[in-house]
Amino acid sequence: MKTAECGTDEPALERRDDHYDLVKAGVKKIIEEQSSVTFAGGNLGRPSGARFKTYERLKTFLEDNMGTIWDRPELHKAFAEIYNYPLKQSAIDKLNRHLKSGIDDFTLAELVTTLSQGDMLCNIHEDDVEGEPQIICSMGLKINGHQ
Repeated sequence: MKTAECGTDEPALERRDDHYDLVKAGVKKIIEEQSSVTFAGGNLGRPSGARFKTYERLKTFLEDNMGTIWDRPELHKAFAEIYNYPLKQSAIDKLNRHLKSGIDDFTLAELVTTLSQGDMLCNIHEDDVEGEPQIICSMGLKINGHQ
């Protein structure tokens, strides 16, 4: 955007005749890419990744332990965080190490709960908004006589 910066005294250019067609094509491309990502693993990433593996293990663990002492709000909170937010790099590294070493489900549940309670599990930002992609700017640029 620094390259496209101009002063406030710069005269505005007319919009291209095909501006909205180009925006429409861009939106279609975003939707196609989003669909292929969702098909390939959705919010959880690749099936070989720490986030996907941890989520799937915890999902089964929670289903198998419903109504037991392991069915705790703290674990449900951590489980929801994993689904809704990306993992912090340090959590990815730690989870990958433990998953590769054959961690059992009970210990994994404790680890994830501890990481969540210490704000070391996911990158959670209050301004994160889930949902549809949004067009923030559809500004057309003109460089050396070309738009």
